[in-house]
Amino acid sequence: MSLPHAILTALLEKPSSGLELTRRFDRSIGYFWSATHQQIYRELGRLEADGHIRALPTAQPARGQRKSYEVLETGRAELARWTAASQDPKPYRDALLLRLRAAAVVGGSGIEPDLRRHLDLHQRQLAEYEAIEKRDFPPGRDTPQDRLQHLVLRAGIDLETFWTQWLSDALTEFTHLGDLDGSDDLPGPDDSDDVADPDGHDGPDGTM
Repeated sequence: MSLPHAILTALLEKPSSGLELTRRFDRSIGYFWSATHQQIYRELGRLEADGHIRALPTAQPARGQRKSYEVLETGRAELARWTAASQDPKPYRDALLLRLRAAAVVGGSGIEPDLRRHLDLHQRQLAEYEAIEKRDFPPGRDTPQDRLQHLVLRAGIDLETFWTQWLSDALTEFTHLGDLDGSDDLPGPDDSDDVADPDGHDGPDGTM
């Protein structure tokens, strides 16, 4: 249910056409809630059919002209209801962490270059967020809307900071472990039962 509410938020910030919304998702909202232009256009149709938004009248209607949309009171009320509703955190899933767990038992040949690629991607995303912060939130921008939007951006900055630090630490760990396939420091798939577990768990690392 979050995409229609993301669209309502964007339209309350600024009435827009579907194309303009797509561009705005690419530049801002899409950083934390992505959507294709087909999904955006489909949701616009649903929101209009539900009476939450309407197409703005144009001075000279023309065939193929882009329609701009604005939020109606029913749409504002729905967004307020959704904003105030209680929601539980989503269970976290990350394939990279699962791959590292798998590397502990089958060997990590080939995974280190991908760790470096991930680090580069997160470093670039962090730099982009910090540039946005410098551009859009200079000293003195202190309205409630500015403060909440900045808070969202800070979440992105903090997450990217975490990942760049964690990936750097992981790569440092790989330099100490060497090649997992041939290392004597970690159990392989055939000798995990020989590893002492002070916590009494069955798993080779005492988890799950």
